[in-house]
Amino acid sequence: MNRLYYVSVISMCLFSVTVVAESVEKQVGVGAKPIDGAEMIIDGSREMLDQKWQYWEGPRFASAMPIKWKIVDDPVDDGTSLMTDDRAADGGKYGAADIVTKKTYRDFRLHIEFLIMKPGGNSGVYLQNRFEIQVLDGDKTKHGMAAVINETESPYHAYNGVGKWNAYDIIFRAARFEDGKMVEKPMVTMYFNGEKVHTNQVINKVWGGPNSGVDGGNDGGRGITDTPQGLKLQCEGHDVRYRNTWIKELNLEEASTDF
Repeated sequence: MNRLYYVSVISMCLFSVTVVAESVEKQVGVGAKPIDGAEMIIDGSREMLDQKWQYWEGPRFASAMPIKWKIVDDPVDDGTSLMTDDRAADGGKYGAADIVTKKTYRDFRLHIEFLIMKPGGNSGVYLQNRFEIQVLDGDKTKHGMAAVINETESPYHAYNGVGKWNAYDIIFRAARFEDGKMVEKPMVTMYFNGEKVHTNQVINKVWGGPNSGVDGGNDGGRGITDTPQGLKLQCEGHDVRYRNTWIKELNLEEASTDF
C-alpha cells in the first residue's frame, strides 16, 4: 500500500514538472502568445502602428509623420505584418527613419517576431532606444544576427533563415543609479527561436554613436542616463517585417534577468 502511494506521488510530481516545462516552452518562440499583463504593440494593423509608435527624431532623422512603414501581407501565414519601408533610409542610412514606441520602459519582458525577405537584410531591435539586438542576415560576428551588438558573439545557429519567421524573447533590466551615478549596468537574457542564447549579459555602453539611439553620443556611449525610453526598431532601407510583438513592464529588484 505504501509503495503504491509513493509511486502515485512520484508520478504526479513528474507530470507536474512536464506540464510546467511545456507551459514555459509555449511562452517563447515563434507564435508565442502574450503572457498575463503584457501589452500588444505590433499586431499587423495600421491602427496599432499609429496609436503606439512614432518616429525617433535623432540627429539623422530625415522623414516625417505619419509613419511611412507599410502594412503588408504576411508572406508565410495568414494576416498582415509591419514592413520597415521608408525611402529616407535607402542606402543603409541608419537613424533616418527608425520608429520608437510612444510609451517608455524601464525593466521589461519582450516578445518580437521578425522575417527578413532577402539575403543581407538588416534592421535592429533597440532596448530602451539604446542597446541593439542585431537583426542582420549573413553576419555571424559580434555585429551579427541576434548578438547583443558588440557585446556577444552571434548565436547564428538558432536563426531560421531568410523568408522565415524568427522570434526574440527578452527580459531586460535597466541600469541602476545612486546619487546620479550608475552603480549597476544594464543586463539582458534572451531566447532566440526558443533557445536560450544570452544569460544575464551585461551591456557596457550604447554602441554606434549619436545616430544609433539615446545616449549614443554621450561620453562615447558610456554616459548612460537614468531615463526610461521606448522600444525602437531600425529602418535601413531593407525589407524586414515584424509581427506579434508584445511587452510587459517589470520591476526587477535583483540584478538578474534569467528566465
